[in-house]
Amino acid sequence: MSDLRQDESAGDGIPASCNAVAQYPCQHDRMPLRCLLVDDNETFLEAASLLLERQGLTVVGVASGIAEALQQARALRRDVILVDIGLGDESGFDLARLLAQDGEGRSAPVILISMSTEADYADLIAESPAAGFLPKSELSARGIGRILGHRP
Repeated sequence: MSDLRQDESAGDGIPASCNAVAQYPCQHDRMPLRCLLVDDNETFLEAASLLLERQGLTVVGVASGIAEALQQARALRRDVILVDIGLGDESGFDLARLLAQDGEGRSAPVILISMSTEADYADLIAESPAAGFLPKSELSARGIGRILGHRP
């Protein structure tokens, strides 16, 4: 027992088990981010939804085109909208502008996503009302939080 007291007084204490829960793993004082995903690729929508849900976000809806995205943005409570730049024959940049102008949609930050790099669209991204850009290969709750200014 004297060894334990000696360790405690030195500030070392008893080492935690590897099964111990992290002290603040998911910021219990905040609700998970609620996001709407917009992409014309159904396989990507499923994979991204699963990935983001596993990382603690709540995917409240998915859409594959502008009309559907606008409808869902108006109907769903969401904190962020992830929009693919290339929506088949439609443009994610157009959708970002429409969402920013849509008073009924209760504007939420838009993050543009793409398989391409940011450099491929740098000027268009800078001119858009989007909060930022994430390559699809780097899509994560942490990346979204970084763009939105949240702590990881």
